[in-house]
Amino acid sequence: MLKNIRKFKYTLCYIFFLILIPKITLATYEFAGNSGLNETAFETGHTDLAVNGINELIAAVIQAVLSLVGVIFLLLMIYGGYLWMTARGNEQQVEKAKKIIIESIIGVAVVLIAYAITAMVIYAIGDNVLQ
Repeated sequence: MLKNIRKFKYTLCYIFFLILIPKITLATYEFAGNSGLNETAFETGHTDLAVNGINELIAAVIQAVLSLVGVIFLLLMIYGGYLWMTARGNEQQVEKAKKIIIESIIGVAVVLIAYAITAMVIYAIGDNVLQ
């Protein structure tokens, strides 16, 4: 029974974050569009803040995904650290915490290496392919 309640809580938290994070992101973009920031940016010599092409759309999606990966990494590190701190000498829990921490570090490293390789390939090919 207690295990089912925990699973329900975790599922509820995941759903909450999956709904909340996009809402916050969209609210930020709506604020930028309606607040006069575009006009101010244009007057100071900067370009429009809105997403104007496929390049900017891809960049915005990649930025959002990398931000989400960073948040997940942070949460996994906090969870692993919490498990380790509350182990109270339980070797199985310490090993579980170490495994979570190591796997989260490996995961974020793989994501960052994949991003670096992709950025390098796109830079080598040039912007002409994306236009």
